[in-house]
Amino acid sequence: MKTIVYKIFLVSVLVWGLVSAVTAQRVIKGTVYRDGKPAAGVTVEAHHGVKAGFTDFDGKYEVVTDDKAKWIRFTFLEESKRMDLTESSGNEIYLSLDGKNPHKVDADLLGINLKNLQELVAANDLDFMNNLSMYTEFYKQKDYKSAMEPWHMLYRQYPKSTMNLYIHGANMYESLIEKATSKAGKDQYIDSLMRLYDRRIRFFNQKGYVMGRKASSWLKYNLPPAENITNDELGAIYKRGYDWLSESVKEQGKETETPILVLLMQTSKQLLSLGQLPKEDVVKNYDVVSGLLAQIEKEKPNTENLAETKAAIEQIFGTSGAADCESLIRIYTPQFAEKSGDLDFLKTMLRRLARTKCDDSPLFFQASEKMYQLDPSAEAAFNMARMFVKQDEAAKAKSYYLQAIQQETDQTLLEDYYYEFALFLYAKENDYSEARTYARKALAIDAGNCKALMLIGDLYAASSRAFSADNFERSTVMWVAVDYFMKAKAGEDCLVEASQKANRYRSYFPNKEEAFFQNIKEGDTYRVGGWINEVTRARF
Repeated sequence: MKTIVYKIFLVSVLVWGLVSAVTAQRVIKGTVYRDGKPAAGVTVEAHHGVKAGFTDFDGKYEVVTDDKAKWIRFTFLEESKRMDLTESSGNEIYLSLDGKNPHKVDADLLGINLKNLQELVAANDLDFMNNLSMYTEFYKQKDYKSAMEPWHMLYRQYPKSTMNLYIHGANMYESLIEKATSKAGKDQYIDSLMRLYDRRIRFFNQKGYVMGRKASSWLKYNLPPAENITNDELGAIYKRGYDWLSESVKEQGKETETPILVLLMQTSKQLLSLGQLPKEDVVKNYDVVSGLLAQIEKEKPNTENLAETKAAIEQIFGTSGAADCESLIRIYTPQFAEKSGDLDFLKTMLRRLARTKCDDSPLFFQASEKMYQLDPSAEAAFNMARMFVKQDEAAKAKSYYLQAIQQETDQTLLEDYYYEFALFLYAKENDYSEARTYARKALAIDAGNCKALMLIGDLYAASSRAFSADNFERSTVMWVAVDYFMKAKAGEDCLVEASQKANRYRSYFPNKEEAFFQNIKEGDTYRVGGWINEVTRARF
């Protein structure tokens, strides 16, 4: 009897083993979508399955069955869909319950973990926590090279875990950009930084704020451009930054950071100068920015650098060329009739008219005389000088310019007076040497005054014909002129014009044959003599 029982048991074991060998375990997993998005709360059942599975907020599921399973079923409330399993079905099945395909933006969500930091810690996800600890420690030590590998693993596999992934990642990419030794390497890091901003928006929103940061980084690391960049390439750089800035301001409204408002006006101005943005759009942007600043001033009067921001916006718009004289005169004429005794109003109006080159109108002349009567200050004398320049009374203009320079104590205003008087001496009196003297006075206050640098470059270029009877010596003057145009490119207001002039005057450089007879080689130090008396570098 015992023998029979043992044989039966042995046969059972053999049969169970045979069945187990034939019906191997099968794990099926994937993502369920509804309305084009990952669907939570979907019940997933498989034929021969051990137990039903359920999708989480990320739409993911996993069920265990065997290789003999013939179907898998997905149920959401009263809605159910069954799929037959075949040899070609595979073990990863992605389904749309309502037939709406998942958004393309979700294509790379497959296989990644969308839990937040608290959920990952609660789940004791060791892979996450080990890599987080490793990259954080390297990051604190500023060892970005070592931090990159564990950081990138988290960035790729746990994109919703913590905002620090994006804050720290941006800092690391910026460091790599600044240390890049080739243009190709720099461009690759810039591209990675831009994609990081997009991924941050995707998983943490804050679209308006992040778009502003994205635009700032784009412009920062693509400008100033290389010497040989074309205007079309320059315009493309500005246009991309401009589009992102516009979107940021639209999203943020009165919560927009003030530097972003300034940057939007700067890019508007540059695109206008490149012929890639209509004047009307610049005026529209100015109105939007001015309105937002008025709201900010009303609701948050203690906002940092608010006064400086307002002044910068006025300066940018005033020099943009977007506000034509006809419009400003139409606006200010009735106001002047009512407020001609208001000194502050007169100052504001005259500054705006002057910035937009509306200083040859009867309104400007009347307001300048009225302001000088009320307060014969340096600024009033300066406006009188401008008035007489327009009336072609050079002697009176010169007298008022000198009065303004003598009276003014504000270094910022004095810098402007020096520059404009230098321009007057060049344009009206052809006094190149004296014009350079006052341009240098402006540069002594601000070495980065790009307009003064441009003026000296113009002075040298204009004087080259009369500089010497020798063709080679005349052409060497262009070396110094281009030096000044290249320095002027660092200024936002002069970038486009300075680039154009530098490219134009390079064509007047000496050629190698002429230099050979002078025993001068490429890169040699060379002093241009005469009244110029400056040291430069030989180029051909």
